[in-house]
Amino acid sequence: MTQITLRNATAVLTAGAFATLAFDAFGQGLSPLLGYPKLAPVGLAGATLKTVFGTNPPGAAHMLHLLTGLIAYAVGWFAIARPLQLAVAPRLHWAITAVLYGIVLWVFALYVMAHLVTGNKPFLGWTGITWVALWGHIVYALVAAWIMEAKGAVLDLRTAPVAVPAE
Repeated sequence: MTQITLRNATAVLTAGAFATLAFDAFGQGLSPLLGYPKLAPVGLAGATLKTVFGTNPPGAAHMLHLLTGLIAYAVGWFAIARPLQLAVAPRLHWAITAVLYGIVLWVFALYVMAHLVTGNKPFLGWTGITWVALWGHIVYALVAAWIMEAKGAVLDLRTAPVAVPAE
């Protein structure tokens, strides 16, 4: 079983950083260049802070967006999605799991946070931004998973069979 080490923690943070850069580059740069809507993750973070805490101090929404990508979503892959996949379907390629994880992140962002927490329409009304956000979260998950796989940061919670003494 892989231990949570400084090396793994560094890999998770590195993966989160590059995945957040990829998400923002896609959603705020490439998407508008191709004629699609621009993502506004900082706007959603600000609305979340305002709803939950009644205030959105300057810079707090940017920090929430960055910390979510740098830490929360990356740890979600390392500690939940990949170990769950290894336990349930160990032969499934990590990239397929990453795509599914990206879809889960998208549902969390656009249904749970944007709708249930901040009160927007579910999935922001199924507009163009909905689909850009879907691809952005899939890009995020693929980049994060790829880096963690390349660095060997895989938390495998499966244990070897234990011999039980006969009674």
